[in-house]
Amino acid sequence: MDLGTVAARTPDKPAVIMTGSGRVVTFKELDEASNRLAQVFHAAGIRPGEHIAFMMENRWEALAVAWAAQRSGLYYTAVSNKLTLDEVTYIVENCEAKAFIASPAVADVAAPIAAANENLLIKLMPEEQAPGFDSYEEALAAASPEPLAEQLEGVDMLYSSGTTGRPKGIKPKLDRIPFGEQPGILTSLIQMLFAPDDDSLYLCPAPLYHAAPLRYSMSFQRLGSTVVVMEKFEPEDALKAIERYGVTHSQWVPTMFIRLLKLPEEVRKAYDLSSLKYAVHAAAPCPVPVKHQMIEWWGPIIHEYYSGTEGNVFTYTDSTSWLAHPGSVGKPILGEVHVLGPDGEEVPAGETGTLYFGNGPQFEYHGDPEKTKSAQDPLGRGWTTLGDIGHVDADGFLYLTDRQSHMIISGGVNIYPQEAENLLAVHPKVADVAVFGVPNPEMGEEVKAVVQLTDPSEASDALAAELIAYCRDNLAHFKCPRSLDFRDELPRHPTGKLLKRVLRDEYSQQS
Repeated sequence: MDLGTVAARTPDKPAVIMTGSGRVVTFKELDEASNRLAQVFHAAGIRPGEHIAFMMENRWEALAVAWAAQRSGLYYTAVSNKLTLDEVTYIVENCEAKAFIASPAVADVAAPIAAANENLLIKLMPEEQAPGFDSYEEALAAASPEPLAEQLEGVDMLYSSGTTGRPKGIKPKLDRIPFGEQPGILTSLIQMLFAPDDDSLYLCPAPLYHAAPLRYSMSFQRLGSTVVVMEKFEPEDALKAIERYGVTHSQWVPTMFIRLLKLPEEVRKAYDLSSLKYAVHAAAPCPVPVKHQMIEWWGPIIHEYYSGTEGNVFTYTDSTSWLAHPGSVGKPILGEVHVLGPDGEEVPAGETGTLYFGNGPQFEYHGDPEKTKSAQDPLGRGWTTLGDIGHVDADGFLYLTDRQSHMIISGGVNIYPQEAENLLAVHPKVADVAVFGVPNPEMGEEVKAVVQLTDPSEASDALAAELIAYCRDNLAHFKCPRSLDFRDELPRHPTGKLLKRVLRDEYSQQS
């Protein structure tokens, strides 16, 4: 199915509900807005296979822009509204965008890019225009609401969150497929696993510029479901939204679960969540105690998958399978898992190694052949990696240990900081935590923790010692931090990924 078909069938049905403002956008409105913008792109000479970029906070126009590109056979890049001018300039130039749509909230960053980038044929901004931008509303009003004569499926080209360096543009193959004829692998997986229908309401509490929220929102709309978008995630507001709108499907990251669980019990019990049938989570490993508590609270409606923006694998587990294999991210539904040792050969079940995936979609990192090659199997078997480390058990369930780039080598011993992070994350006084390696003249590296407290006023040397002792009581001493600092906030991507690179670089410069 496609957006136009859904709009023709249920024109007045909400396609988007914004929880903060209460703004309701019907399928007819979304369809017409995306058609008009597709006409604007075409009139400017932007053709299938070319590229557009947009930068907005969570607002309904972001979905209209994405759908305009999706039905025009274009690549489209959603850019984080949290990035700096240098970072956004790099992405817009690197993806070779021909159009740039930005919101007034990011005008300080967007305006210099609009002024300096000569490749941009279209520069639009809704509401109040920054210098260099034309009116989004006027451009759409002047365009036809009719579909393009030839509508082709486009595809997103999103950039990694830059946890280990410069963001990488992940470029999938783009074929000339008629719009609506082949909805894509993810839509098919969602339909198979989570059974959305015309009566479903999908809650999106995360930023739409990230892969999963954008792709899932568009897939649910393609299937005729309403998408309920939070302008910003706040734990109690999420519970309010589920109750108010009768949300049936939702997607989360583990840090959201942790924040939900740290709400007072009376607050958690105050909302009717009975409409919720599927609560899906991904993006980062979830501490086992956290998931146990979520299943106890919400029931066996918790589903987990493991994938990446690269789309080369998709593993899945429901609550029942997870309880039998706690800590697992499930079995592969798309692709096959290969665990490789240092020599590039596969290791037996139960042994840890670098994860590679075969028989899945191929991808490339845009403009970076060396990075593309580094993600490929060195022995030429056609497998690709996301840079994660893990193992497979005897039943074929996959377990993630950590990212390869996060590994600490101390005195020749490999330490995976995710273990200490998962342990400290569930401590009642800890709101957020990062564990990483810092230079040590004798050992090479040593384990460091930086903690954000639920009550920052409690920060003290005594509490730091208490948290280190707590870790040592539950984990081998060499895996635990030798020192612990407190911060008011950690550098975490809004999608939940911890930007350890920022902390590592800072502490490395101090040594």
